[in-house]
Amino acid sequence: MPTFVLMTRLAPEAVHDAEVRRAMGRAWLKKVKSSCPEVRWIAHYAILGPYDFMDIYHAPDAETAHKVSVISRAEGAVTAESWQAMPYDDFIRLLEEVEP
Repeated sequence: MPTFVLMTRLAPEAVHDAEVRRAMGRAWLKKVKSSCPEVRWIAHYAILGPYDFMDIYHAPDAETAHKVSVISRAEGAVTAESWQAMPYDDFIRLLEEVEP
């Protein structure tokens, strides 16, 4: 299954209270699992920089990844970007296929 990275940013007021943040996160995950049961979660990180969270997951297709992003926005993310990712070894193999 393809790998996707979801980058989200929340409103500043959504990250000040741990209990509220925990409840929001649980509600989001419940909705994603209900709407996209085929998604397989790999990792969830709180990060520094322009985004607050990074999730890595497998989804069967780009449409499902779009759905995860839409749910994220509907559940309070100010921004939600999904990027398709490729394992490094697969990238190198692809590069070798197109070398002159």
